[in-house]
Amino acid sequence: MNEPDDDAPDADEAPRPPSKSSRKREAHALQKLGERLIAMREADFLTLPLPEMLVEAIRDARRLKSRLALARQRQYIGKLMREVDIEPLEAALAALTDRQNAHARLRK
Repeated sequence: MNEPDDDAPDADEAPRPPSKSSRKREAHALQKLGERLIAMREADFLTLPLPEMLVEAIRDARRLKSRLALARQRQYIGKLMREVDIEPLEAALAALTDRQNAHARLRK
Protein backbone atom coordinates (compact mmCIF):
# COMPACT_ATOMS: atom_id res chain seq x y z
CA MET A 1 0.00 0.00 0.00
CA ASN A 2 3.01 2.27 0.01
CA GLU A 3 3.11 3.75 -3.44
CA PRO A 4 5.87 6.11 -4.50
CA ASP A 5 4.88 9.73 -4.15
CA ASP A 6 5.08 11.44 -7.54
CA ASP A 7 5.64 14.86 -5.91
CA ALA A 8 8.68 13.78 -3.89
CA PRO A 9 12.04 14.44 -5.58
CA ASP A 10 14.23 11.44 -6.25
CA ALA A 11 17.43 11.16 -4.29
CA ASP A 12 19.33 11.17 -7.58
CA GLU A 13 17.76 14.48 -8.63
CA ALA A 14 18.73 16.39 -5.49
CA PRO A 15 21.18 19.20 -6.27
CA ARG A 16 24.69 18.39 -5.21
CA PRO A 17 27.11 20.92 -3.82
CA PRO A 18 29.98 21.84 -6.13
CA SER A 19 32.98 19.57 -5.96
CA LYS A 20 36.14 20.65 -4.20
CA SER A 21 37.93 20.85 -7.55
CA SER A 22 35.31 23.16 -9.03
CA ARG A 23 35.40 25.37 -5.94
CA LYS A 24 39.19 25.59 -6.23
CA ARG A 25 38.98 26.42 -9.96
CA GLU A 26 36.53 29.20 -9.18
CA ALA A 27 38.74 30.54 -6.38
CA HIS A 28 41.77 30.57 -8.70
CA ALA A 29 39.77 32.34 -11.40
CA LEU A 30 38.73 35.03 -8.91
CA GLN A 31 42.35 35.44 -7.81
CA LYS A 32 43.40 35.87 -11.46
CA LEU A 33 40.70 38.49 -11.90
CA GLY A 34 41.98 40.18 -8.73
CA GLU A 35 45.52 40.19 -10.17
CA ARG A 36 44.17 41.87 -13.28
CA LEU A 37 42.50 44.52 -11.12
CA ILE A 38 45.72 45.10 -9.17
CA ALA A 39 47.63 45.67 -12.41
CA MET A 40 45.11 48.16 -13.83
CA ARG A 41 45.72 51.89 -14.08
CA GLU A 42 44.00 53.82 -11.28
CA ALA A 43 41.86 55.87 -13.70
CA ASP A 44 40.50 52.71 -15.35
CA PHE A 45 40.14 50.94 -12.02
CA LEU A 46 37.92 53.69 -10.59
CA THR A 47 35.36 53.22 -13.37
CA LEU A 48 34.56 49.65 -12.25
CA PRO A 49 31.55 48.74 -10.09
CA LEU A 50 33.38 47.48 -6.98
CA PRO A 51 32.48 47.60 -3.28
CA GLU A 52 34.65 49.91 -1.17
CA MET A 53 36.15 47.04 0.85
CA LEU A 54 37.47 45.43 -2.34
CA VAL A 55 38.79 48.76 -3.64
CA GLU A 56 40.77 49.25 -0.42
CA ALA A 57 42.14 45.69 -0.53
CA ILE A 58 43.35 46.23 -4.11
CA ARG A 59 44.95 49.56 -3.21
CA ASP A 60 46.69 47.85 -0.28
CA ALA A 61 48.00 45.15 -2.63
CA ARG A 62 49.48 47.82 -4.90
CA ARG A 63 51.51 49.20 -2.00
CA LEU A 64 52.96 45.86 -0.90
CA LYS A 65 56.56 45.03 -1.78
CA SER A 66 56.93 41.60 -0.13
CA ARG A 67 56.10 38.69 -2.42
CA LEU A 68 54.61 36.69 0.45
CA ALA A 69 52.50 39.59 1.67
CA LEU A 70 51.27 40.20 -1.87
CA ALA A 71 50.36 36.52 -2.25
CA ARG A 72 48.31 36.65 0.97
CA GLN A 73 46.65 39.87 -0.18
CA ARG A 74 45.74 38.29 -3.54
CA GLN A 75 44.10 35.40 -1.67
CA TYR A 76 42.20 37.90 0.47
CA ILE A 77 41.04 39.77 -2.64
CA GLY A 78 39.87 36.45 -4.11
CA LYS A 79 37.92 35.78 -0.93
CA LEU A 80 36.27 39.22 -1.06
CA MET A 81 35.39 38.69 -4.71
CA ARG A 82 33.32 35.62 -3.83
CA GLU A 83 30.77 38.01 -2.35
CA VAL A 84 30.69 40.28 -5.44
CA ASP A 85 28.46 39.78 -8.45
CA ILE A 86 31.13 39.12 -11.08
CA GLU A 87 28.97 39.50 -14.21
CA PRO A 88 28.69 43.33 -14.13
CA LEU A 89 32.41 43.54 -13.33
CA GLU A 90 33.35 41.29 -16.25
CA ALA A 91 31.05 43.30 -18.55
CA ALA A 92 32.69 46.56 -17.43
CA LEU A 93 36.16 45.06 -17.95
CA ALA A 94 35.20 43.85 -21.44
CA ALA A 95 33.85 47.31 -22.35
CA LEU A 96 37.02 48.92 -21.02
CA THR A 97 39.20 46.53 -23.02
CA ASP A 98 37.13 47.22 -26.16
CA ARG A 99 37.57 50.98 -25.69
CA GLN A 100 41.32 50.58 -25.15
CA ASN A 101 41.64 48.40 -28.26
CA ALA A 102 39.62 50.87 -30.36
CA HIS A 103 41.74 53.73 -29.07
CA ALA A 104 44.94 51.82 -29.88
CA ARG A 105 43.72 51.16 -33.43
CA LEU A 106 43.01 54.86 -33.92
CA ARG A 107 46.56 55.75 -32.88
CA LYS A 108 48.04 53.41 -35.53
